[in-house]
Amino acid sequence: MPDMFYSRAYETYAALDSAKFTNDTLQSGGKIYYDRMPVAGTVARGELAIFPLTIDKPGDSINYVASKNVANPLPALSTADSIEAARLYLVNCGICHGEKLDGMGPLYKGGDGPFKAAPKNLVGDPVVSQMPDGQLFYSITYGKNAMGSYASQLSTKQRWMVVHYIKGQQAAAKKPAPKQPADSTATTATK
Repeated sequence: MPDMFYSRAYETYAALDSAKFTNDTLQSGGKIYYDRMPVAGTVARGELAIFPLTIDKPGDSINYVASKNVANPLPALSTADSIEAARLYLVNCGICHGEKLDGMGPLYKGGDGPFKAAPKNLVGDPVVSQMPDGQLFYSITYGKNAMGSYASQLSTKQRWMVVHYIKGQQAAAKKPAPKQPADSTATTATK
């Protein structure tokens, strides 16, 4: 009596387990008409649109290159969202890329950490600092080189927030240091 032991209550989007439940999909001619999954391209209420590009096949970079043309759908972040974006970066990215986005996170530590391959320097690497928002989002969503995907850890909105945070830090790193005022004693002596 599996129906007595296992509740018939369903978890949303959970895969069917035929060992516990009877197959409740409508099948005809080998086609499944109902599998409890939303229609492809469906966006949950309150969520951002789905990223339009899929992961590239091994050895291919068509979508990675095409992601340059995808703009960040989020407006400039509010103060509260900026703080949250910084927190999300530190929790998910800082372990490798470092608190200062310099690639010196605790897992690398200049080669003394457990990972010997240096993570990208997100503010000092000229390639990464010129990378458009869409390519950063693609890299966070699908992973790049040794970095894995963060799509399961961060929602679409959170990933775009992290992109805003990285771009903001890159812009701040490009600003020249403010000039120090001249020594006031030297200027009074010349007067």
